[in-house]
Amino acid sequence: MPLVSAGGIRHFYRLDGNEDKPTVILVHSLGTDHSLWDRQAADLLPYFRVLRYDVGGHGASEAVAGDYSIAMLAGHTLALANHFGIESFAYCGLSLGGMIGQWLGANAPERLTRLALANTSPKFPAPEVMETRRKAALSTGMSSFVDSALQRGFLPESLAANPPWVASMRSILLATNPVGYAGCCAAIRDLDQIGLLQNISVPTLVIGGDRDISPPWEGHGDLLASKIPGAKSIVLPTAHLANLESPGAFSEALLGFLR
Repeated sequence: MPLVSAGGIRHFYRLDGNEDKPTVILVHSLGTDHSLWDRQAADLLPYFRVLRYDVGGHGASEAVAGDYSIAMLAGHTLALANHFGIESFAYCGLSLGGMIGQWLGANAPERLTRLALANTSPKFPAPEVMETRRKAALSTGMSSFVDSALQRGFLPESLAANPPWVASMRSILLATNPVGYAGCCAAIRDLDQIGLLQNISVPTLVIGGDRDISPPWEGHGDLLASKIPGAKSIVLPTAHLANLESPGAFSEALLGFLR
């Protein structure tokens, strides 16, 4: 199993593609793992070397007890890049991954070539909701809110059709370590990066879903697009996990931007 210690914890990772290609790092959302990006990784590989990893507390990465922060999680990204000798890279993050990407864009712009932020926000609108979810994960486990999480992640018609990727995300969420999930809930609960957005100088693409409720485009994605200098944006006909519900359009937009 490919594991590496970076930033003080053990991470599971996948590094695919040719070493002579530029690198793109893909970072997943809360309650998923690196496999969220399977389709996009395949689409990117002809042109990029692709690094994916399980965010701390998720998948096969180590879960340490306590509250996490976005700065801490971004530090893990940089530590992994350093471990593999990756001086600069393009970055795409969805939801929690996009929150990490904002921090990197503002605080480590010299490391980034391009930045894609999908279905994400610079500030969580209701910290008490994330605090409730954090406590539920620790007290009753992941099964207590798996159905509500899927309802936020997917359109009703996707859930009704029950394609394999919906079942896969359910299994991954149920298998997520509650300690790590709770730690990341705290990072989102405490998120307020609105003041950082004006400092993001790397070329940026903001991707949203027109039926995303967690967070909606209005007041979140559109805020990123307006506050980040020169940012481009695209809104897809999806709920929260846009890259799963509209994989072709997502990959097309991402590739067009990165290339």
